[in-house]
This record gives sequence, structure tokens and C-alpha cells, in this order.
Amino acid sequence: MAHFAKVVDDIVIQVIVAEPEFFDTFVDETPGEWIQTSYNTIGGQHVNGGTPLRKNYASIGGVYDSTRDAFISPKPYPSWVLNEDSCLWEPPVAYPDSDERYRWNEENQTWDEI
Repeated sequence: MAHFAKVVDDIVIQVIVAEPEFFDTFVDETPGEWIQTSYNTIGGQHVNGGTPLRKNYASIGGVYDSTRDAFISPKPYPSWVLNEDSCLWEPPVAYPDSDERYRWNEENQTWDEI
């Protein structure tokens, strides 16, 4: 099985699981394009050592950037910046290196312990 994202005006509106052969007979007359995505691809790396596909797994509301051939998730916070290599959003302050859990505080631009 493979995963496909329906993209309309560069925005992902749907993600499905289907056999690639399905698209040979599938008739979809709605606007947009079906583009294959891989849930095993994160930041341009395949988690199982395989070939990465389109930088990241498609997420509804995310963007498909055809120039980069990459899926980019919605920006989580205004202060976060897109890493051009991985196409992942990165905070302006690195996540703390500890065993504790943290949540991003956009107002203070800090990681607050949960």
C-alpha cells in the first residue's frame, strides 16, 4: 500500500492509503492532483533506511512545494523558521537537552517544563 495526498492550489486537503494501481482506473474529476507521500520520511530521511520521498509525510492543511518537491506541515508558531534542508519548522530556541518534557511558550519564546 502507498499513501497519496490530494493537493489543491499547493494545499494538502486529503491523504489516503491506496494501491498505486488504483490510480490507473480511479476517476477523480475534482480539482487538484494526487501526489505520493511516505509516512516513513521525516526531514528528508527515511526512518527505515530506505529512500526518502518528498522530505516529509503530507499533512492536511500543509503545503506541497513543487519547487522543492517537498511536503511542509503548517507552521506551528509564528516565531518558528523553516529549515530549508529538512523542510521542518524549527523553534528559535533549541529544545532543552534533559529528560523532562517541555511545551513551547510563544509569548516568552521559551520551553516551559510540563
